[in-house]
Amino acid sequence: MTDEKKPEDAPATKRRDFLKYGIGAGVGAVAVQGAASLRSLVPNVSYDAPTTVKLGVPDEFPDGLKFLPDERLFVFREGRTFHAISAVCTHLGCTVRAEAMPAPQQATVEGKPLRLTHNFSCPCHGSRYTGDGGNVSGPAPKPLAWYHLTVSPDDGQLVVDLAREVGHDFRLTLA
Repeated sequence: MTDEKKPEDAPATKRRDFLKYGIGAGVGAVAVQGAASLRSLVPNVSYDAPTTVKLGVPDEFPDGLKFLPDERLFVFREGRTFHAISAVCTHLGCTVRAEAMPAPQQATVEGKPLRLTHNFSCPCHGSRYTGDGGNVSGPAPKPLAWYHLTVSPDDGQLVVDLAREVGHDFRLTLA
């Protein structure tokens, strides 16, 4: 006896192999296409706003307060000293309003003197903040953020890093 295949078994074996490998290849192709379709839902580009923003030349900022609506930021200037406070309410993210005080006040904030000219209030839910951003009343759970300021070496503009919060003792003093 020989182990040779009989000619009548050959078509059945070919059909069985075709179904086994053909269906496997089809399932694999559908899986790869499905993975590619799911991957297409995730963008390759980040549409987030940049965290460092050039604000302008320091001489363009008046003494006192300047509101920058695109950055939702208050920039304060006292002589050659600057600091930046967020205009985003810590409750639900509304933009707070600055309210001028009848007379400026001198305060010591985290060990450093600070001239306070404005208080802040949130028009959405009534949160109130002091001139240094400290929360006083309302549903706001924490004070307004202070952001790090630097001067751009290439063109001398003020640069704020909106991803880098600093303590309330931070001041940028220009030479």
